[in-house]
Amino acid sequence: MFKKNSTWWHLVLLNVGIFCISTSGVLGRLINLPPTEIIFWRSLIALIGLFFFCLYRRKNILTLFKKAPFALLVSGLLMGAHWISYFYALQWSSVAVGMLSLYTFPIFTAFLEPLFGKDRFQFKHAFLGLALLFGIYLISPPINWENQQFLAVGMGVFSALCFSFRNLFIKKISKHSDGTVLMATQVFIISIVLFPIGLKTETASLVSSGPALIFLAIVTTVIGHSLFLQSFQKFSITTASLISCLQPLYGILMGTVLLNEYPQVKTMLGGSIILLAVGVEMYSFRKK
Repeated sequence: MFKKNSTWWHLVLLNVGIFCISTSGVLGRLINLPPTEIIFWRSLIALIGLFFFCLYRRKNILTLFKKAPFALLVSGLLMGAHWISYFYALQWSSVAVGMLSLYTFPIFTAFLEPLFGKDRFQFKHAFLGLALLFGIYLISPPINWENQQFLAVGMGVFSALCFSFRNLFIKKISKHSDGTVLMATQVFIISIVLFPIGLKTETASLVSSGPALIFLAIVTTVIGHSLFLQSFQKFSITTASLISCLQPLYGILMGTVLLNEYPQVKTMLGGSIILLAVGVEMYSFRKK
């Protein structure tokens, strides 16, 4: 059942990656730095780790830039925008609201993927998208541009849009590229762009946030996102995206245990609808 390179093996690896990425919710609340500085140091530390890992596996990062420089550049910029806006959403609200608002990205993916590739639009994804949209509606406060929690949901949705486009831009490259190499190109671009901002970080703040930043870079980024990118070789982006909506469940549980952030009943109801949509997609994929 779990033979290497089997469908179930790739599904297990995808879920391990999802669990690792879900640690970003708690870390986004714990690290006391501006989101732009967090993402710079996250990317730089991850780049160092990925560089040595690629060196060990004799993978050349630069050769990938020669194959698709435009797609890599755009996807790297989108990844940076996704991370920064997501961390603003976390800092302005809670782990539950920040993570659940981000997971509107399967809605965008389900509607955009047929425009980017050969996959046909499936009406079940429209239904699941509407279910996810209703779930987001339940966790959102009334529209008020002065309400920080409402702005946090908006940031989370913007982050979701950036993440969807990034995945679609990198889809064709991921079919024939190693996930760790792809992730290395992403954090390399982000590190270069945010380098001037990273220089502004105070030494004392960097030292106190060091352990959390290292964990965010290695476990969340290097391991989690590499496995997520690797899953594109086996699954469609829509399927991988919908399955990855398990992240809020893991993240909310971590937030409850580590930060004593107990989500409201309305938030949990919206989250339950989101997770139900994930379950339907996982069952559908298993039957196929």
